[in-house]
Amino acid sequence: MKTSPNELRRYDDNTRMNHWAIALLFFAAGLSGLAFFHPSLFFLSNLFGGGTWSRILHPYLGVAMFLCFLGLYVRLWRENVMNAQDKAWLDKAGEMFKGNKEGMPPVGKYNAGQKLVFWLMSISLLVLLATGALFWHAWFPDLPILARRIGVLLHAFSAVVLVLTVIVHVYAAIWVKGTTRAMTRGTVTPGWARMNHPLWYEEMKRK
Repeated sequence: MKTSPNELRRYDDNTRMNHWAIALLFFAAGLSGLAFFHPSLFFLSNLFGGGTWSRILHPYLGVAMFLCFLGLYVRLWRENVMNAQDKAWLDKAGEMFKGNKEGMPPVGKYNAGQKLVFWLMSISLLVLLATGALFWHAWFPDLPILARRIGVLLHAFSAVVLVLTVIVHVYAAIWVKGTTRAMTRGTVTPGWARMNHPLWYEEMKRK
């Protein structure tokens, strides 16, 4: 898809499709997992055909989400490595929460907050995959009970971290006007890029 002179390409079609696949799988895996997190949430299993089907589907949905995220990770990890500019941004993070964008140090394609979200999601999903395997009886029936118990605790903790991180991610996308357009159309306006990611804007102008 070609962009107009008033647009900058931020994400290609493959990246956006990958992102939305992860989002859908996150909700499916999350809701099916919450059904077993507390008895009061068991009613959520009705969304998947009952308790038995929720137990069958949850691990496969989780693995599918991890594999989709792995595709996104391979594309984006280099751009999310922390650098000296990110430390300066974090030191001024209070100004961002006050809405004073002009007081923030210039950043490239991603600011330090976005990078932290990326790495928290990466680590959480890796822990969820590893610990989920510990109590996946159908595939790993002979693991020690202690390993399974530790796996359950770490799995629940990582799930909470992932859910909170996604909430922050969605809130930030809505709070910064123009951000959702990047993941729906794949483009942003030059004004949005100049305001929110000035170093990336300068980089794109040189291309």
